[in-house]
Amino acid sequence: MSPIDKLDKTDLQILRLMQQNARLTIKELGQEVNLSSTPVYERLKRLERDGYIKKYVALLDEEKLNQGFIVFCTVKLRQASLQRAQEFVDTIRQIPQVTECYNISGRYDYLMKIHAANMKDYQQLILNVLGSIDSVASLESTFVMDEVKNEIGVAIQI
Repeated sequence: MSPIDKLDKTDLQILRLMQQNARLTIKELGQEVNLSSTPVYERLKRLERDGYIKKYVALLDEEKLNQGFIVFCTVKLRQASLQRAQEFVDTIRQIPQVTECYNISGRYDYLMKIHAANMKDYQQLILNVLGSIDSVASLESTFVMDEVKNEIGVAIQI
């Protein structure tokens, strides 16, 4: 039995609603799923406890915070070894401009999403930070010209 099989239609509705607006009150959630506050509260706590809800966050406007220059950067490590990979991951987790990082298959080892103020700011990050990581053999940057779609979360089928 997969984890999603443990959820009923109401649980899935609650997850979908919370993913759209995590600031909904218990009462508002209850109105949407046709339950009183107590069962909604209990369901929500169970969904949190069981790890279906990882955390609550606020989505910020990158442009207003001068971090709207977005780059996808692919990384090739010098050597495919557990030690080199762990060194890279440990370092990347400490760099705040790297907002996402994935270990990928294919020509490159990692794909990172990086936020910067502008090209100059990104250049400094490459020269002073990413370029100084010993395990990195090469970096390739792709600059975002326009955001076409950015859906936060996962598709929930009810």
